[in-house]
Amino acid sequence: LKVPKKQPKRSRLWLNDGSCIRLRPEHKDHVWSYDFVMDGTVDGKRLKLLTVVDEFTKQAFPIACRRSMTSGDVIRVLRKLFAIYGQPEWLRSDNGSEFTAKAVRAWLGKVGVKTLYIEPGSPWENGYVESLNGKLRDELLNGEIFYSLAEAKIVIETWRRHYNTKRPHSSLGYRPPAPEVVQWPASPSGAASPATPAVAPRPVMH
Repeated sequence: LKVPKKQPKRSRLWLNDGSCIRLRPEHKDHVWSYDFVMDGTVDGKRLKLLTVVDEFTKQAFPIACRRSMTSGDVIRVLRKLFAIYGQPEWLRSDNGSEFTAKAVRAWLGKVGVKTLYIEPGSPWENGYVESLNGKLRDELLNGEIFYSLAEAKIVIETWRRHYNTKRPHSSLGYRPPAPEVVQWPASPSGAASPATPAVAPRPVMH
């Protein structure tokens, strides 16, 4: 048997085709990744979902759910997410036509977001969003029948909120990515604290 030679370690980040597989998220909004998930309604019509996740925090952003989605729709979804949640330094995706379209790349360049494209046929290089998609498929889509697009949007958003606020993630120490925080309203300005009730002033003696 021929023993293969030990390969030397490589430090480069970029492949010859411009894709990048070694960049790992280091902080919030460092790298986001996005991908499509396909499903359908009971009448046989297609559902196309665009999932987006922050690779560092594992937070899943609102999932766009439509019958079809073009590169223009992708731009509109990203514009809304950037306006609400801020924007990443890098955006990782596969080489789908909606992601590599000139319009998408040009728009991302204008807003200052750099792109990372995985090597064709290598979904494991986009593992963070693939993990999200797998959980979405296993925990919801495989066991749910959708009768309309409107119903699908509501059910999928309910699942996403649970995924972010309640579902434990092993990579986060079995904590959810974005747990809900309840903030009690502060006491009105000048109001007496329940622990220290106000005392009426004594009358002035003349």
